Amino acid sequence: MKLIKISLLVFFLGVMVSLGVCADITPGNNSATVNASATEMPNADLVAFVDNAVAYAKANGKDKAIKEFNDNKSTEFIKGELYIFAVDFDGMTLAHPYRSEFVGKSQMDLLDTNGVAFFKNMASVAKMGKGFVYYVFANPAHNKKPELKLTYVERVDDAWWLGSGTYLSNMSANLSQASRDNLTGFVEDAAKYAKDNGKDKALSAFNDKNGTFFKGGLYVFAYDFAGNTLAAPTQPDLVGKNRIDVKDPNGVLLIRDMAELAKGGSGFTYYVYADPAKNMMQRLKLSYAMKVDDNWWLGAGLYAQ
Repeated sequence: MKLIKISLLVFFLGVMVSLGVCADITPGNNSATVNASATEMPNADLVAFVDNAVAYAKANGKDKAIKEFNDNKSTEFIKGELYIFAVDFDGMTLAHPYRSEFVGKSQMDLLDTNGVAFFKNMASVAKMGKGFVYYVFANPAHNKKPELKLTYVERVDDAWWLGSGTYLSNMSANLSQASRDNLTGFVEDAAKYAKDNGKDKALSAFNDKNGTFFKGGLYVFAYDFAGNTLAAPTQPDLVGKNRIDVKDPNGVLLIRDMAELAKGGSGFTYYVYADPAKNMMQRLKLSYAMKVDDNWWLGAGLYAQ
């Protein structure tokens, strides 16, 4: 009898712990953190939600799918904070159930509060097939306060793509205009140095923690377009390693995405990365990447405050 009581108690505690864990990781919970375990379930739900919409579009055709995705009373493609939006690869918004003013217009040059061309970034990732992208967007659940959003995008075909996202409300995404201007100037100076002095001399300078291109938390990193690390002053053991498939804790392919931006000249993007000034704690980072030539690119980043 005593053994039965103990077993029942263990079972009851196990159920309570399980419920507690699930409460922390449901998509509607805005207490999402940056560690992989805490975001595993919301990301899986987000991917499944978009996958289902892509399957619907392929099975029912573009016209019917767009009509359904534009319906703000849809029970299949609106689930809590999740909803489907559709965009073609020219940047034209085809469907958005809550922002009808977007539909029929190009949003390719739309910037978030930190100057990130997020529609352009999402289109770039969708063109490669699928993947995750961060940006800052008004959260209707919090009086339209600009908050960090993790969005999953997926190509339907060569003409258009779909996306949906979840807010990471507890993660700061604040970066001042002055700090962003300083970042772009720093990267532009590094690119000019590389062009004026040659690759070998430039990489030696970029890998030197006591040199001109290491200013506290601001430092240059460099890669070739295949993803091989050329400069990483805070993590020298990475030099020579290929990192094209490296993901941040939420699945963002940061090196691949920055390489794509650099191929087009330059651009901003977000990802979560270890901060050497905070004992390698994972924090949101805004980076600016720029092409040096057709063989390699460089960048630098700032952590959100």
